[in-house]
Amino acid sequence: MKRIVIIDYGLGNLRSVQKGLEHVGASPAISGNPEEILAADGIILPGVGAFIDAMKCLVPLKGVIAEFADSGKPMLGICLGQQVLMSSSEEGGLTEGLDLIQGRVLRFPKSELKVPHIGWNNIRIKQDHPLFKGIPDGSFVYFVHSYYVDTAAENTLASCGYGLDFSASVVNSKGNVMGTQFHPEKSGATGLKILKNFVEMC
Repeated sequence: MKRIVIIDYGLGNLRSVQKGLEHVGASPAISGNPEEILAADGIILPGVGAFIDAMKCLVPLKGVIAEFADSGKPMLGICLGQQVLMSSSEEGGLTEGLDLIQGRVLRFPKSELKVPHIGWNNIRIKQDHPLFKGIPDGSFVYFVHSYYVDTAAENTLASCGYGLDFSASVVNSKGNVMGTQFHPEKSGATGLKILKNFVEMC
């Protein structure tokens, strides 16, 4: 059985991610232990809340996460977990991220659209990658966020439109560090297939 660790750093809906992974046949552990994280076949970084709080909580694990990313093993950030993979966020002033993928996290501009962006929206798949194997272009997934990721086309696996086009899913140049702004664990059959794809990558 593949060892998948959901990183417990004090923020994130760990249980719903765990249940989603169990649904696709994995038996993930929830841990903040550096040794367990480094021994995993794949890790998931969930997150709910503010970027600045997440980065404070992640201070003890920054080196461990960077080492894991360098190993080439698969890593998936979900929602705020995707945002902290980036270089910086303008939330709470300018806050540095983990900088595993170059890009910025920006607030949605004021418009007639409601912020936060909550609910189902369709994504456009931008590149062929194992995370989106078998996922049709235009599939609907579930979002809850007030900030979005702005990164280069080569780091964008899927985009979404909400007043502007943003990166709904990101990837590093090696292809092993990935993120989804949406919640796969709340996105029905499509989201479960994405989680299954991640497990198969591990």
